[in-house]
Amino acid sequence: MLILAVLDDRADFGAAASRADADGRAVHRMAAGDEGGLAELYDRHARLLYSLALRIVREPSDAEDVLQEVFSQAWQQAQRFDVARGTVVGWLVTVTRSRALDRLRRRKARPESPDGEIAAAAIIDPSERIDLQLVAMEAVGRVRTALAELPDDQRVPLELAYYEGLSQSEIAATLATPLGTIKTRMREALRRLRNALGGEKA
Repeated sequence: MLILAVLDDRADFGAAASRADADGRAVHRMAAGDEGGLAELYDRHARLLYSLALRIVREPSDAEDVLQEVFSQAWQQAQRFDVARGTVVGWLVTVTRSRALDRLRRRKARPESPDGEIAAAAIIDPSERIDLQLVAMEAVGRVRTALAELPDDQRVPLELAYYEGLSQSEIAATLATPLGTIKTRMREALRRLRNALGGEKA
């Protein structure tokens, strides 16, 4: 059974690597002015990116605008993308998050907390004492700050898990990254977030 599981992981990674290669070729086509490359990336990733944007901005029209901005930026920056620095989908997820948060700031709205329980704790309840409300809100702020400070290779898997509900295996396939690497990066990211909340020390 263990051998079969390893073989399945290798097969999944091989398929993901193939998709990552196709993404890289599409970006090269975009850099050469081929709109077909952009259309290919859109068809493959628009659903994921729209869903991520919607979870952040919470308005379908805003999420659609974010998606348009993301692919417009991808088209404009295709010549500068370096496949050696990460996957195309990881790049697109990072751009989507950035554009969605920019839109939230323009609306002067508060983005989603990276932790559902912390977000729930931050909701103002008239029955709670004001000091408890302030503590909860401070905790949310610390988590947001810590999340923003994570390197992309740690933050993106967490966002895919939180916003999309993907399993670690699905995240590994999406990012064309070995499952063991994804697990390690997520453990380190969660450790940093716990530190931000005053948990275990580094």
